[in-house]
Amino acid sequence: RPEVVFHAAAHKHVPLMENNCDEAILNNVFGTYNTVLAAEEAEVDRFVMISTDKAVNPTNIMGATKRLCEMIIQSRQNSATDFVAVRFGNVLGSNGSVVPLFRRQIAEGGPVTITDRRVIRYFMTIPEASQLVLRTGTRAERSDVYVLDMGKPIKILDLAKKLISLSGFEPEKDIAIKEIGLRPGEKLYEELLVTAETCRKTEDARIFIERTPPKPQEEVDRMLRALRQAIDMKANDALIRELMMRIVPGYRSAQEVNAQAALTAEFKAAGITISELPQISVEPLGIPI
Repeated sequence: RPEVVFHAAAHKHVPLMENNCDEAILNNVFGTYNTVLAAEEAEVDRFVMISTDKAVNPTNIMGATKRLCEMIIQSRQNSATDFVAVRFGNVLGSNGSVVPLFRRQIAEGGPVTITDRRVIRYFMTIPEASQLVLRTGTRAERSDVYVLDMGKPIKILDLAKKLISLSGFEPEKDIAIKEIGLRPGEKLYEELLVTAETCRKTEDARIFIERTPPKPQEEVDRMLRALRQAIDMKANDALIRELMMRIVPGYRSAQEVNAQAALTAEFKAAGITISELPQISVEPLGIPI
């Protein structure tokens, strides 16, 4: 009978999950749901799920599955187990991190490949991430989403240049930097908060709590049944993606979000202030949820 469960298992490869939506949902969403049920059955005191900044206004199926996992956690308010989620950005040196890739490319003489020169991401080290996650295991809150202070976001281009310089080379001269284009589902920037207004501080300076209104457990379970039905009926990726857009608030296509971000940057460069750009609404499907 474990007292605390740290749930860190998930598929996190964004492009791979874009092409395997059913597998992303089966593993990330239903894997989490089954673990939640097992924790309740074992009378676990506290359940901590590891989430990601890609869950905030997601533009890919991976981020959308993690946001739905957060919704599952938030819906278990009446459970005897305390459920919380911890959300943070990229961890330097972890599996799939850009740093090992950049180092390997530098050692091979380049070029260092980046998706887009405009891309910014949040980063923290493995010890930082581990310590902050462990601290959440002893806190008093329940059914909340913790947001870890990641500092300021970093341009991937600047990170590449810094690593090249630290390796004793001159960027763009000794080692070329090559843009290869955004991968499917990727957006130019990442966010940590759904809405800043709902975030409150804790006594720990690096841990915040985002208080978004949770959906009732019955509603979340109904959504999960609809997803399960779609997967059992062998629905294609496009249909599953549309269904997830109905279920997960803020989930939009990467193309739409990136175009809006680029347009906002152009207006900002021109000195024009725009409070909000029009958004494209997703037409509802005729699927009962």
